[in-house]
Amino acid sequence: VPINLLTQVEGTPLHGTEDLDPIEFVRTIAAARITMPNSFVRLSAGRQSMHEGIQALCFIAGANSIFYGEKLLTTGNPEAATDKKLFAKLGINKI
Repeated sequence: VPINLLTQVEGTPLHGTEDLDPIEFVRTIAAARITMPNSFVRLSAGRQSMHEGIQALCFIAGANSIFYGEKLLTTGNPEAATDKKLFAKLGINKI
């Protein structure tokens, strides 16, 4: 289940709207985990602008997957080295 943090793109209907509070996004991840306990809850678009601490909270709240690379998203993802560093800090082993 991919869950996006809105990345405002000029010319789209939500461009210029108020950003979602990061803690509300973490709550969204937790709600997804509770309601879909057997699913992969994937952090998707918006990770590039997310503070490392918020990404960490998302994993603690139940995210267990990420989009990796540039193929499927309008905006970029963090570099592989950045993801590896975060996973090492959190004790997450990639599969």
